[in-house]
Amino acid sequence: MPKHIGAHVSASGGVGNAILNAEAIGADAFALFTRNQRAWVSKPLPELEIVGFKALLADRGFSPDYVLPHDSYLINLGSPDEETLAKSRTAFLDEMRRAEQLGLRMLNFHPGSHLNRMSEEACLDQIAREVNAALAQTHGVTAVIENTAGQGTNLGWRFEHIARIIEGINDKSRVGVCIDTCHTLAAGYDLTTEMGYQFAMEEFENVIGFKYLRAVHLNDSKKGAGSHVDRHESIGLGAMGKDFFVRFMNDPRFDNMPIILETPDPMRWPDEIQWLRQLVVSGQ
Repeated sequence: MPKHIGAHVSASGGVGNAILNAEAIGADAFALFTRNQRAWVSKPLPELEIVGFKALLADRGFSPDYVLPHDSYLINLGSPDEETLAKSRTAFLDEMRRAEQLGLRMLNFHPGSHLNRMSEEACLDQIAREVNAALAQTHGVTAVIENTAGQGTNLGWRFEHIARIIEGINDKSRVGVCIDTCHTLAAGYDLTTEMGYQFAMEEFENVIGFKYLRAVHLNDSKKGAGSHVDRHESIGLGAMGKDFFVRFMNDPRFDNMPIILETPDPMRWPDEIQWLRQLVVSGQ
């Protein structure tokens, strides 16, 4: 099946539990935090946990290609504050190394925020430098930039922001992009109509390029196009509209990558995954 769908599941009690939680909702992809996402420092992954994760992943039929670890919410590689930047640098490298230890191939991260204390350009260039530093100290893990809704001083909501970061990355084979559909809509790319959807996809191709697309966060949105409000909604209950999900599920540009739900009600995840799969037209 070309579309690999799952959700950002809990890894509470050990990273291996994320695999079991993904299996329980009928997923064939998943996202997880490999450490406490609200703490700057976490204990190293025990060797036994690393070995167990890899074995369980294979045993339950999940491919590392469809597992998308997400970094800590605290990390801001674009921070103008030296202390925050130093903490972010250390934590980001730790996140990359954890993905590498677990045999995973991607780390999803939010670009960063300038906090109105530096220019957008300087912030984006700083993010690229910090990613370069982490890539130089790790192997085999791609840094996957997630587009944002543009709340506050967050960068990454315009495709041009992401393109500038990619331009500054030395090893282009180890940088990618994750499109969050809620963020894309909130940023002003109106995915709710056929014309708006096609325009957004053309913009992405022209400004960034689908060759960099590695993953999707498939979320409905509580708010409409251009709201710059990051509020996810359950599939079909928000502003996206059913037609968007039909278009998305039958768009081959999103085949063979992790498609991750971050919708607010985990109880709905099995039904959401099943419903999305039913949208695929026979022969796709």
